[in-house]
Amino acid sequence: MLRAASNFRAVANREFACAKRQLSKTTRKNATAAATRPGVPRDEREGKEIYTTVGIDHNEPKFDKILIANRGEIACRVIKTAKAMGIKTVAVHSDVDSNSLHVKMADEAICVGEAPTAKSYLRVDRILQAVEDTGAQAVHPGYGFLSENTKFAAELEKAGAKFIGPNSKAILDMGDKIHSKKIATAARVSMIPGYDGEIPEEDFCVKVSREIGYPVMIKASAGGGGKGMRVAWNDKQAREGYRLSKQEAASSFGDDRMLVEKFIDNPRHIEMQILCDKHGNALWLNERECSIQRRNQKVIEEAPSSFVPPEMRRKMGEQAVQLAKAVGYDSAGTVEFLVDSQRNFYFLEMNTRLQVEHPITECITGIDIVQQMLRVAYGHSLPLTQEQVPLNGWAFESRVYAEDPYKGFGLPSVGRLSKYVEPRHVDGVRCDSGIREGSEISIYYDPLICKLVTHGDNRQQALDRMQEALDNYVIRGVTHNIPLLRDIVQEKRFRSGDITTKYLPEVYPEGFQGTVLTHAEEKTVIAFAAALNARKLARANQFLNQNRQRSTHVASFSKTYKFVSSLPAKEGQRPTEHAVEVSFVDGDANKAKVSIGGKVIDISGNLSLSLPVNSIEVNGEHITTQIVGKRAGEITVLYKGTPFKVQVLPEQAVKYLQYMKEKAKVDLSTVVLSPMPGAIKNVNVKPGDMVSEGQELVVMEAMKMQNSLHAGKTGRVKAVNVKVGATVDEGEVLVELEHGYCIQCFYLLISRCNAPIYEIERVFKDLRSRVNIEANKKQPRPT
Repeated sequence: MLRAASNFRAVANREFACAKRQLSKTTRKNATAAATRPGVPRDEREGKEIYTTVGIDHNEPKFDKILIANRGEIACRVIKTAKAMGIKTVAVHSDVDSNSLHVKMADEAICVGEAPTAKSYLRVDRILQAVEDTGAQAVHPGYGFLSENTKFAAELEKAGAKFIGPNSKAILDMGDKIHSKKIATAARVSMIPGYDGEIPEEDFCVKVSREIGYPVMIKASAGGGGKGMRVAWNDKQAREGYRLSKQEAASSFGDDRMLVEKFIDNPRHIEMQILCDKHGNALWLNERECSIQRRNQKVIEEAPSSFVPPEMRRKMGEQAVQLAKAVGYDSAGTVEFLVDSQRNFYFLEMNTRLQVEHPITECITGIDIVQQMLRVAYGHSLPLTQEQVPLNGWAFESRVYAEDPYKGFGLPSVGRLSKYVEPRHVDGVRCDSGIREGSEISIYYDPLICKLVTHGDNRQQALDRMQEALDNYVIRGVTHNIPLLRDIVQEKRFRSGDITTKYLPEVYPEGFQGTVLTHAEEKTVIAFAAALNARKLARANQFLNQNRQRSTHVASFSKTYKFVSSLPAKEGQRPTEHAVEVSFVDGDANKAKVSIGGKVIDISGNLSLSLPVNSIEVNGEHITTQIVGKRAGEITVLYKGTPFKVQVLPEQAVKYLQYMKEKAKVDLSTVVLSPMPGAIKNVNVKPGDMVSEGQELVVMEAMKMQNSLHAGKTGRVKAVNVKVGATVDEGEVLVELEHGYCIQCFYLLISRCNAPIYEIERVFKDLRSRVNIEANKKQPRPT
């Protein structure tokens, strides 16, 4: 009893200390290591080998214990390799991450503060204290956070701990994009035209942008990951882009210095993975293509690139190594290039850290990059030469985010994962994630759920496996971007390799609207939903009002079920209704014949509404679907990644629908809604202000990204419902507008006899395109 009470007090004290932002230490028993074959690291969660080229020498000297100064999937990724090498691990976490997967996987865990990154994962002092308290010999920073922070690397070196990454001077030289351009020029690396220095303020940004010539790229000197950068096509966008990028850079990297360079329109984004040691050896591990982007953040990556021939690959690799040697680089890093249509490549930047997309390079080379980072940091030489670096097959990575793909190709979403199943059973699939069923996606951190990786003998096979994996990926509880990913991997242009950084806006000029079905596919979805509904009714009626001595199975499944089914129509159109008849073959609940307009569709498979994934045969073709929603008269079928709400109603019920009153439509042009959960950073208007269409009203931050919200039409601000610092949910009304006020001003101007005619014409032209229904109302005659 005394021991139990003592243990309870100890746990309570630790939780209280964390809440007070004091360091607390929780040591757990070492997790039982998964069985591993000597020399081959294994993914503990998958239980299968993932690297083959370079094995693990367990007799080689190594660190005893390392600390991972990160969270989520990258922390889990580093822990897996460390455990395979026999190295103990320490996780750090914020108070809201105390039950996260990386905390559970590590041997020890330290709470370093509150949820905001500035109060936890970016606190150098607390990370250093955690290193001292746990006796960790080295720190792996992952990516983001402190991974490219020179002060952190230098402080670790002073404290006698190793930084598992490049030396602090190399980080300083290459992490500063302004300085790195000068070094790259001296190293004879191909360069993009731009201003050779820091941009101190808005006016100077506009001046430099004009001199370079629009369009220009305004971006932070520090950091990466698509944060702190904007493209500007005119002076107004340059000012806004400079301000937002500067704020974003300060929030994400603690460094708000900015630079401006020429924006190369419609290029490919291709990068070269490098690996260097402390003995002057350097390798390039082939390229990755990262052209599929939204808001300068990568969505799908592949390795190698279908656009890069062997000779070009060699030249890019050699330039990348030249640059690395010029700064004495001694770890894993990535040199990024922009490539034009003529295959000319230009240095973009060097990321002095492990990249998010490193798994696809590991797939095609068989080299565990994290393992080599640990070896190099300890002092070992690289285990192979450039000639020994393989290039085997093809790999893709899809970044599965908690985002709504129907809003700007992906605005962050939050929530709890009520159901979560990764498609690890698919051949050639690797899932790098840091969450599990029950995990919560919050507003404080990056919305990445998983890096879904597929590897195949060639590009076609790797893509087919990605398509199958996305169809089998089960996520419930949060909005996610799988509909967009699934549509991309089946799209003809992407399949052909004809991609650039403008792929998304060119293929989806009106934004992503979901997969567009052919007429045959529409009937397939309707037939499947009708078969599911018929099976449900047959099972429900199987024993209804029947004698218990009488077998009713055949009777229930021998009936023909008739429905009227339809898919949602486009706005302004009526849905096309289909008369559907469903019968079961020989009374088999999992074999149905569905008649739609005289055409018969054979469906077989487990036609259960309770399964997370349904694998069925439709006229002999294998199809994978999911049921993501069901209610009376409606079944939501996930087909090719997109959810389709299928109405399945008895004929009599459809007749009554015409008497149902339609919902009134809300005029969203009079309000500015929060597009996602987040925090309010700036409010630029007050009640009574006149605003013009496109004017910035509010700036909010979510997942470390700044988002500018603009007026949809000209009008007057009726109300401002938020203050700076407030936390808001998706759909909250932030600002209310009155468009009718503009019309009143127009008639008031006309009523003044002394108003110049040119002034009346100017106002009329400004309002003509914005006049709403109020213009048709009877107005008083001017007097």
